Amino acid sequence: MGELSTGLRRGTLEFCVLAMVEVEDRYGNEIVRRLGDEPNLAAGEGTIYPLLSRLRRSGWLESKWVESPSGPPRRYYGLTAAGRSALEHFRSEWVSFRQTVDRLVGTGETA
Repeated sequence: MGELSTGLRRGTLEFCVLAMVEVEDRYGNEIVRRLGDEPNLAAGEGTIYPLLSRLRRSGWLESKWVESPSGPPRRYYGLTAAGRSALEHFRSEWVSFRQTVDRLVGTGETA
């Protein structure tokens, strides 16, 4: 069972990160804490920081350093136009995919 949930997490986590920075830029530790609060995601620093780097290299996220009122500067991440496009595509695919799976596995929900 663990492999199934790991695969689902791996396939959707990057889009959860993109959605988190869709409206406003967020710094890395804030993203880690928020995703860590979700038991079904079970994502910590060792997963999120490499993912943020990958998303930045792919051109879906941009980052900037911002001075912090307390402590060292923080790296904030924001969505690029390419990231916004990827997120919108994922959302449309996800709804259709989820409805199909719900219908086939019989969750009792109607699509």
